[in-house]
Amino acid sequence: MTRLEVCRGDITKLEVDAIVNAANESLLGGGGVDGAIHRAAGPELLAETRRLGGCPTGEARITKGYRLPATWVIHAVGPVWRGGNANEDNLLSSAHEHSLRLAAEHGVRSIAFPAISTGVYGFPKERAARIAVGTVRRFLREREHDLERVIFCCFDESCVRAHEQALEEAGEEFETWRAG
Repeated sequence: MTRLEVCRGDITKLEVDAIVNAANESLLGGGGVDGAIHRAAGPELLAETRRLGGCPTGEARITKGYRLPATWVIHAVGPVWRGGNANEDNLLSSAHEHSLRLAAEHGVRSIAFPAISTGVYGFPKERAARIAVGTVRRFLREREHDLERVIFCCFDESCVRAHEQALEEAGEEFETWRAG
């Protein structure tokens, strides 16, 4: 059975097979978690993402982790929040699903997700957490044997609470912990 976890901490420090990057369509780095991952991974990550030629919103691409403890970085492009009437929910779910499928294709057993699109893209945290949890649960029903551990890694307490609430509403057992 897959273990679901919520942690508050720095995703770049987690010792998992893959971390998910809340990337922009260029995949060339940016602010927030995207910039932190690029800085921690080193210049080799930027060189590899340049060769990928970008990624549409709602999809994901995979690269090596380079100087990160994680073997892989899955770059998921979530939507910019436009009020909820521009297919944002489906695009956010799709970004999570693409990430999970790439993880399965690459033999990933443990994966950590940030709160995709909730930073400068403005997606409401509670809504994003429900979508993330729902998408992960659907994937695990189909392919639970693929993943042993899924971590929702949060930068702040409001994000932690949103993910805890989404997991509780879904009736999922989970563990909450603090990194570092």
